[in-house]
Amino acid sequence: MWCYEKRLQYPVKIAKTCPQTAKLIITQYGGPDGELSASMRYLAQRYSMPVKAVGGLLTDIGTEELGHMEIICAMVYQLTKNLSEEEIVNAGFAPYYVDHTTALWPQAAAGVPFTSLEFQSKGDALTDLHENLAAEQKARTVYENLLRVIHEPDVREPLKFLRAREVVHFQRFGEALEMTKEKLDEKNFYYFNAEFDKQFLKK
Repeated sequence: MWCYEKRLQYPVKIAKTCPQTAKLIITQYGGPDGELSASMRYLAQRYSMPVKAVGGLLTDIGTEELGHMEIICAMVYQLTKNLSEEEIVNAGFAPYYVDHTTALWPQAAAGVPFTSLEFQSKGDALTDLHENLAAEQKARTVYENLLRVIHEPDVREPLKFLRAREVVHFQRFGEALEMTKEKLDEKNFYYFNAEFDKQFLKK
């Protein structure tokens, strides 16, 4: 059970609407490296994680990613609030508007809809943690790409905050990987796999 605090983790106060910017930022809601896929990834992986502390970390970060999703959604909402028909058409926002008006709907910047294929949950501790390390790096890259093409300060500041959190999550998952490897080593996990590989290669 979670306790929900009714405020954003980082404030979003965008003064001027800009549907072109919204079309880019929405990728961190429903794109392949966005916050929705991150939260679903970690909250699914936690059940099969053999190290209790790492399962707790997945719960913590997965929950925080839900908060980051709220920040992105708030940004898209504020960037598209009260658009005129002229702004919708001139910004190339009409295809999205026809399908969703200005409601929030998860998709990538290129318009590809969100799907559960965007994330993995394999049930192997090392596989999942390597997946998570890569996911955090990819998300960091997307935020850096957004910061390269967006210049409005009130839009950039929340993006900079979110980028910084990706770096922290990458560090935490690196620590979790080492902790998990140590725990599995206690059970001769790698020796067992080496023996399995020998038998497999003989066949």
